[in-house]
Amino acid sequence: MEAGERRRRLAWSTAVFSLATGLSRLLGLVREIVAAYFFGARGAINAFTVAFQIPNLVRALVADAALSGAFVPIFTELLEKDERARAWRVASTVFWLFLLGLSGITALFILLAPLLIPPLTDAYDDLTVTLAQILFPIVALLGVSGIVVGILNSYEHFTVPALTPVFWNVAIILGLVLGVPHAEGESAKLYVYAGSIVVGTLIQVLLPVPWLRGRGGRLRVAIDMRDPAVKRVFALMLPVTLGLGLINVNAVIGTFVAASKIDATIAPNAIDRAFRVYMLPQGMFSVAVATVLFPALARFAARADYDGFRSTVGTGLRQIAFLLAPASAAMAVLAEPMIRLLYERGRFDPDETPVVAAALAAFSLGLVFNGMMLLLNRAFFSLQAPRVATGVAAGNVVLNTALYAALYRVGPWGIPLAISLANIAGAIALLVALRRRLGRIELGETARSLWRIALASALLAAAAYGVWRVLDPVVGRGFAGQLASVGAAVAAGTAVYLAASRALGVRELDALLSLRRARSPA
Repeated sequence: MEAGERRRRLAWSTAVFSLATGLSRLLGLVREIVAAYFFGARGAINAFTVAFQIPNLVRALVADAALSGAFVPIFTELLEKDERARAWRVASTVFWLFLLGLSGITALFILLAPLLIPPLTDAYDDLTVTLAQILFPIVALLGVSGIVVGILNSYEHFTVPALTPVFWNVAIILGLVLGVPHAEGESAKLYVYAGSIVVGTLIQVLLPVPWLRGRGGRLRVAIDMRDPAVKRVFALMLPVTLGLGLINVNAVIGTFVAASKIDATIAPNAIDRAFRVYMLPQGMFSVAVATVLFPALARFAARADYDGFRSTVGTGLRQIAFLLAPASAAMAVLAEPMIRLLYERGRFDPDETPVVAAALAAFSLGLVFNGMMLLLNRAFFSLQAPRVATGVAAGNVVLNTALYAALYRVGPWGIPLAISLANIAGAIALLVALRRRLGRIELGETARSLWRIALASALLAAAAYGVWRVLDPVVGRGFAGQLASVGAAVAAGTAVYLAASRALGVRELDALLSLRRARSPA
């Protein structure tokens, strides 16, 4: 009963989080379409792209997942020990230390930007410097936002934090639509774009703050460096940050190989276009499952309840597979019509579609395993053993680089294929490491579920491709025709997948169907 209830609660929380994340991703796509409408892909917009790299990298390393991965387990552990006042004092201390530290880094970067930025670009030096100076405050803003979101997630409140990127995207879209037409000159229009991002980030920071009320404490002006828990937060951040940094190094190496060894005129952009499609189900499902389960894993670890910990990890892995395997199958067989439907208009030529589609199909091979890695990394963060995840990430970089060297010769799709193969190896390595640490992790039950899910996904792929193949010559390859054929194929594949899952006894489907009961009054 307890396991069934856990699956039901996971499915409900994941559904809510996925809807919010999906809305944000769709608005992000609209944001990119609007920006492309105003700025195109060539010219001064490249100054904005370069300027955004450094603050975005620092944000990703320090003010985002690294902070959450280090803060949530410590905060949750203190709550579990009924040390609520101390937990909030630690949160307040980390909040102010991050605000002061990141504000100092921001001020230093603004001063040094004229020296740091020009070596990174061969053009638009002055414009790039100014844009970077405008954008860098988002680092400090998102640093304090990470504390607020971490507190809410520790109390298993996910909806508002998941919705904040929606308002971030809306603010930027409004800034572009309302501000850019009234700005004179390309530089002024880009300043409007950068300013809109800063305003959207400020909204993202302030929006969840009211939901801190009634949580049994409040953030206040307090810096208690003597508390060992504060030191543990920063000690945990170092290996987490290294792990995330290594992941970013992977992406940089892949981009460099694509540009220097394959075809600089199309390979980097083709891979990036495919990656944006690949990340849609990843962000909606695996990120949702990992985020929802992270506080629960931290509580089980704090209580030394390893049976509950194992069960939660197993449930999460199976739920990720159930949600991502059909997406992987659909992307593999419908990659080309999907890319044609999404991108093939305006300046995106038909001969570019097969290149991007091949990259998407290669990415799809590792979709499930990348999702599992997200959850397994958080499992080690919950156990306050991030060095294991960091070690696997380091090995992943070495393997990925070797695979890049071996596979770039096949063309642009060799880079995402290398990433997928490295993700498979990384997920297996994390599973082995977790099993050694816990003794057992429900591998038998998970394996039985995975083969059923794999079979149902194969049936989905056959049905989806068959329907599209029949409809494609009938409806044509215009936007309306592709919308009809791809939509019908996805609908048919989904129906087959759900029917096959029920026939095969996939228990994760029961958790999904229980959402209707969860919404009904008891």
